[in-house]
Amino acid sequence: MFPIKPGQQNFLSGSMGEIRPSHFHGGIDIKTGGVTGWPVYAAADGYVSRYKQSSYGYGNVVYLTHPNGLVTVYAHLERFAEPIAAFMLRKQYENQAFELELKPEKDIFKFKKGDIIGYGGNTGGSGGPHLHFEIRDKDDVQYNVLRFRFPEIVDNIPPTLNTIALKTLSIDGRVNNQFDRFEFTPVKSGTFYTLKDSVFAHGLIGLEMMAFDRLNNAENKNGVQKVDLTVNGKVVYSHYIDAIPHEKSRQVSCHINYEVLKRYGKSFEKCYVDDGNGLPIYAQTYQKGKFFIKPNSKNEVVLTLKDAYQNTTTFRFTIYGRKPVFEGTAKKPKKPQLDYEISENILKVTANDTASQVRNVELYIGRLKYNLLPSYATENGSVHLYDLRGGIPDSITFCGISRKPGIRQIVPSGQELNYTDNNVSVVFQPNSLYDTLYLKTAVDKEFFTVNDMFTPLYGPIKLTLKPQTLPAGDLSKAAVYFAGWGKSRNFEGGKWENGAITTYTKNLGKFRILTDTTAPTVKLLMKNKDVISFRVRDDLSGLASYKLEIDGKFVLLKFEHKKALMWSEKLDKKVPLSGEVVLRVKDNAGNETVYKTKI
Repeated sequence: MFPIKPGQQNFLSGSMGEIRPSHFHGGIDIKTGGVTGWPVYAAADGYVSRYKQSSYGYGNVVYLTHPNGLVTVYAHLERFAEPIAAFMLRKQYENQAFELELKPEKDIFKFKKGDIIGYGGNTGGSGGPHLHFEIRDKDDVQYNVLRFRFPEIVDNIPPTLNTIALKTLSIDGRVNNQFDRFEFTPVKSGTFYTLKDSVFAHGLIGLEMMAFDRLNNAENKNGVQKVDLTVNGKVVYSHYIDAIPHEKSRQVSCHINYEVLKRYGKSFEKCYVDDGNGLPIYAQTYQKGKFFIKPNSKNEVVLTLKDAYQNTTTFRFTIYGRKPVFEGTAKKPKKPQLDYEISENILKVTANDTASQVRNVELYIGRLKYNLLPSYATENGSVHLYDLRGGIPDSITFCGISRKPGIRQIVPSGQELNYTDNNVSVVFQPNSLYDTLYLKTAVDKEFFTVNDMFTPLYGPIKLTLKPQTLPAGDLSKAAVYFAGWGKSRNFEGGKWENGAITTYTKNLGKFRILTDTTAPTVKLLMKNKDVISFRVRDDLSGLASYKLEIDGKFVLLKFEHKKALMWSEKLDKKVPLSGEVVLRVKDNAGNETVYKTKI
């Protein structure tokens, strides 16, 4: 049975298959009217096999295992139903910890279909009151909840196709005579979508799409379950987001165009399967969705989108094959310019020339010099393409201008590799990378750079930073921080040894070493015989631990990080809070605040 207001129409704020920043959304998000406290019902007979209380992730969450082997998950609860709530509280007092996960024996907590298992909330990583509901199997494979066709959810609205992109995937690949990625806006034409303008291409091409699905009477943009791509009537790509192993959910970073998501906040799903993508959602097809456009050909492309209720959207357009040609530049710059970028295995060099005759770019690999011919013209100059698998260039020169790509080493995926220089050391594990990485490192003032944050990691890397000058003061308070956008500083931690600090991270990009000597701040909000509450914040490394004692005895503090709020919960509700209050709060750098008062 449906876990919220069974028998009545319900509305979703999220469905399976949505692209989240670091994972596929693995269930459905059921709206609770913008408030907490709605009863949450057991979907079927079962027993509590696992439940957890936390300020992060799923927050307060219950896992029910059912006789058929399926597991239902109820997350972000405001509170648990009895008797599991009382059992959790006792265990928290025994362990003197708020964050706690329990796995009771099979026969301890049994629930019948329709029993209240908890109450809807906004705990953990939730962005508003709702119930996150999942259905898994015994191997933690997350199923699309809507495959069970709950009558409480109504959907007869087909998906909406927002934007498509065509990307060149080989050195001879071109879209409208250029090696790049181009976005196009589909337009509605009768019962299907199409493009207003003609598209010309050559070589190996990949298609990406940004789409969403809406359900009846709800404005939320949900995920699309099924995507099929045909070229000239042949299926070249197909995916169906209906069952995803929980441990592979992070591979969403390979399913989407990760760089576009990070740069522009747009979730483009690739309609081709990159190397390193191990998700089990794809049909086996030739070239894994990458299709080749021959010169002088006419290629009919059809993209079909379906939601969980089989509402269908169709997009049709034609790609005309055109052999790459070199056309003269329209403008001449006042002085020569040279720039480059790396797209997978291809080095793309852009040279803007003042001369009327197009000149070559020179590549230096060791003592050898190679003349790199122009591949095609741009408005201001020419583009020269080079396959990095032919050798890593030390420098690129053009008209007296020199650029050093700074590629330190080729790092293949699927194997362990250690890299060390004077500033950094990186250990890649076999599961760290999705695909080959052209490793670049640099040090600029206080920043250590390892490639960029637009390249995803699947598993962690071991990162060692070697500062030329050690931080002043107590080294135990200095740690590695990941520098994302703007002035953001995310604590990564680290251990010092022989003048270097080592940590594990799932990020590439800029890192810095910062020293945190400021203890957390504590503000008393309320105190009486029933409850005491605090606002607790830390300005840099973040909270590591906290402990409350009243009259020398442990008192449980619950924590809501989104509000920086801590409040007490008594084990025995009849015993008043009374005596000296001592709250100890420590951050990740070891700075401690001891706050004292009396009740």
